[in-house]
Amino acid sequence: MDACSTPDLISVEQALTSLLDKVSPLNEHFQCTLNDALDHVIAEDILSPVNVPAFDNSAMDGYAFAHNEALTTFTLIGTAMAGHPFTGDVKPGECVRIMTGAAMPSNVDTVVMQEQVERLDETITLTVVQPKGNNVRHAGSDLINGATVVEKGTLLSARHIPLLASIGVDKVSVYRRPRIAYFSTGDELKPLGAPLEFGEIYDSNRYTLSALIEKTGCEGLDLGIVEDSPEAIERAFKDAAAQADIVITSGGVSVGDADYTKQVLEEIGEIGFWKLAIKPGKPFAFGTINNSYFCGLPGNPVSALVTFAELVRPLISKLGGESKPFEPLRLPAIAEGAFRKRPGRLDFQRGIYEINNGVITVRSTGHQGSNAFSSMAAANCFVVIERERDNVEVGDTVTIEPFDAILN
Repeated sequence: MDACSTPDLISVEQALTSLLDKVSPLNEHFQCTLNDALDHVIAEDILSPVNVPAFDNSAMDGYAFAHNEALTTFTLIGTAMAGHPFTGDVKPGECVRIMTGAAMPSNVDTVVMQEQVERLDETITLTVVQPKGNNVRHAGSDLINGATVVEKGTLLSARHIPLLASIGVDKVSVYRRPRIAYFSTGDELKPLGAPLEFGEIYDSNRYTLSALIEKTGCEGLDLGIVEDSPEAIERAFKDAAAQADIVITSGGVSVGDADYTKQVLEEIGEIGFWKLAIKPGKPFAFGTINNSYFCGLPGNPVSALVTFAELVRPLISKLGGESKPFEPLRLPAIAEGAFRKRPGRLDFQRGIYEINNGVITVRSTGHQGSNAFSSMAAANCFVVIERERDNVEVGDTVTIEPFDAILN
């Protein structure tokens, strides 16, 4: 068993539970227009001020009449259009031409589809027996006045916007999104565009974090690259904590001689330093600096992305007021090829899944090293292999975690 597969590593589930137990929502809210509310978290229950539909109306283009089992022929006396109701009196044996969404005239209770009648001048004859109340949408059948439409703590999606618009809601109370400050540590890191000397690499993790933070809808504060010294890291932490609700770093949370993050945090904040049973991403730190939360991600680029997706993302959702912190979708899939693994850590390998005839299959993107971002860019899912499981063979069932809107 390798050195990373040791019993003292805590599980990702334990780490996430501990992290979320320490996080309290911001609870700062403001009013915004419905046009600006997408991807914000609702700060109070939204109640319907009206019945939906507001009146009985037709679900079909057809003919409206008072149901009578003895009658199959009706005399046409008028037309009801959406927004232009028929206001006359409809007697037994009479009907009204009606369009979808038009208000039902008084004294009628049933609509027959236009395809189920024969019409001759101003007379229609039913060709299909109609049950009473057919093709009628009744007032309040979707929502009753005073019913809860969207619950507090809901992240508003494009599914919610038309619902709120349909009941006339033009402004909503939403929580402020978290502000996130981030920086990289490492003397080997150089900004894009700078020439590289031998032993130097470009800082890709800040660009990863910038993209991930932007996709969550949070405000990101890029504090650049910080040199590997306790003094510089302390200044950066204090500056970040003064501006942000969450401070994220990449690199400096391992056990090397120049990894000062843990040392500095123990002096100026509180930290629970974890070695997680996760691959890639074993070194991960979580704690607080003054009133800010801190997440120290590993320096390897794939490790940083995996730990953000599995640990930081739920933190952001709870801090931002979501009543149910984010949980990724996981599905069973059939392995098209082998996946190599040693027991001891929950493994997030990069894969490509497809759906053929309702069956989900998945194959590896190839090299799975924590520095191999090319295989990450080629993937559309994580293949999540259980902590104590070993190699996966062709035809075995595995769990996949499809990339969502944040990772795509």
